[in-house]
Amino acid sequence: MSIETLEFQAETKKLLNLVINSIYTNKEIFLRELISNASDAIDKLHFESLTNKDILEGEDEFEIFVLPSKETKTLTISDNGIGMTRGEVIQNIGTIAQSGTKAFLEKIKESEGKIDEELIGQFGVGFYSAFIVADKVEIITRKAGETAAVKWTSDGAGEYTIEDCEKDSRGTMVVLHLKEEFIGGEDFDFTSSFTLENLVKKYSDYIRYPIKMNFDVKDKDGKETVEIRTVNSMQPLWTRNKSDIKDEEYDEFFKHQFHEWEKPLEIFHTKAEGTTEYTALLCIPKHAAINLYYADYEAGLQLYSRHVFIMEKCKDFLPDYLRFIKGLVDSPDLPLNISRELLQQSREVKKIGKALEKNILKQLSKILKNDREHYEEFWNEYGKSLKIGVYNNAYDQKVKDDLKDLLLFATSTQEKFSTLEEYVSRMPETQKKIYTASGKDKETISQMPQMEILRERGIEVLYLLDPIDEFAVEALSKYAEKDFQSVSREDFELDDEESKKTKTEVEELAKSHEDLLKDVKEVLNGAVAEVRLTSHLKSGAVCLATGAAGPSLNMEKTFAAMNNPFFKAQRILEINPNHALFTKLSGLHALGKDTDDFKNFCQLLYTQALLIEGIMPDNPVEVANKIAELMAK
Repeated sequence: MSIETLEFQAETKKLLNLVINSIYTNKEIFLRELISNASDAIDKLHFESLTNKDILEGEDEFEIFVLPSKETKTLTISDNGIGMTRGEVIQNIGTIAQSGTKAFLEKIKESEGKIDEELIGQFGVGFYSAFIVADKVEIITRKAGETAAVKWTSDGAGEYTIEDCEKDSRGTMVVLHLKEEFIGGEDFDFTSSFTLENLVKKYSDYIRYPIKMNFDVKDKDGKETVEIRTVNSMQPLWTRNKSDIKDEEYDEFFKHQFHEWEKPLEIFHTKAEGTTEYTALLCIPKHAAINLYYADYEAGLQLYSRHVFIMEKCKDFLPDYLRFIKGLVDSPDLPLNISRELLQQSREVKKIGKALEKNILKQLSKILKNDREHYEEFWNEYGKSLKIGVYNNAYDQKVKDDLKDLLLFATSTQEKFSTLEEYVSRMPETQKKIYTASGKDKETISQMPQMEILRERGIEVLYLLDPIDEFAVEALSKYAEKDFQSVSREDFELDDEESKKTKTEVEELAKSHEDLLKDVKEVLNGAVAEVRLTSHLKSGAVCLATGAAGPSLNMEKTFAAMNNPFFKAQRILEINPNHALFTKLSGLHALGKDTDDFKNFCQLLYTQALLIEGIMPDNPVEVANKIAELMAK
């Protein structure tokens, strides 16, 4: 097939333009990215070969070559991994299918054109950093098990060419035609074997495949020959004693092994011996993945047996609420050819998984107790995962018990986050329940009419600011034998004697206004399940409550945002009998329940309650006209 010229996908073109013309804070990092890609390609081939030996084509020694050339002004990174077909080259290089690309572009704009390691790693576009140091990049690749090879060429300006070519062996060669500033310079010389060797040792020493380079050496007679050396140690970091490993080594290992670009937030390195033997090296990344809570996020740990790679994403070790954990497990008790189906049934995997889960939660609990600032840094990134864990395990008391003391909440009286244990410790003896309020932010909740009486009585309220908070609290149902009580539920009441007395007075008043409340409900024509007088409001005229069971208004809004409009809350209109509007409502009712003034007033009271909850009325124009009519009278 002749040379074919294609255009990059629109988003890819924007990305390349930004990468090439932006300030990249660490120009040498491209080498780690390309070597990591080569290592991944070999991993994929190795995995395929476990069930299909023929794909190796008789060559089972894996290697990566780094080949600089001052003469041609190039740097080549080659591997004998899985390789790519023509279609895969177009898909993987010419198109960025990742959902976070647009977000990446926005992040770069926000950072005023400065591309740092965090951005490159977080959005998985590291290959394109090659264009920082090269004005042209070539990829020559042949898929394992196939005979056809393909050559891809681009200067990153918006187009690329692709053509058939010859390649004797499987795998991929990436040829960088270096810019002049990176050839022989004092700061950057990517044609220097010495420079490249140091960079490999710095960033890629733990890759378990040999990274080889050519070195010119002279014998005792002065004759010059080329010597091939392996420049990385290839010793798996997790096999060494923890006491012998420096923090910097852990950091570099995770940056390479899992394409992270900042040092981890926390590291777990455990070894177990006995009936089940394993080593685990896990980490909590500094920042949550952009797509962590989306279906396209692939969770799971790398799996090894006797240091031999078996599987990239084994999901059977950790529960879904710990999906943000990255790392690997190496166990001699697992066979090399174990399948996903056998993994799900494996007693060893279940036992290792339970031990890992217990260890992670124990370590998080220790951090919460001893380093609150560090724990809150973790919480801001991954707190949602633990709350999802509570909700998804609503019928598993053990999981809820494991997680409940790790949860943090904003509250009405504390500037910082509070645990449930801390909240309960501050409760007065007379308070029997844990009060909660839901809203988009603290200010919105503090302005809820129900909050006024709680402030007056000095009662602290848990703020449920994330949509998942309310679901998690409902799943817990109680803490330390104290029930959770939403201030927006119909069964909301305070425990003190004054509140009980006021409630009794309001109930008596409601009996004498049964017809009024019945007629208001009739005017609202099915919009509410009940209309009643309340003792919970001070200066507010009305509010909406929901049934003691079933979805809340906040839950309804959450599901509506997910295009599920059928998840409806039972709405109850609560009216403050001590407010002037109730007196006005009673007067209009006395003039006749069928008058327009009474009907309009009922509709406006309900609309007011909706707006307090942040819910737009179905017909805003009609509401505005009714307000205008009343104002004109």
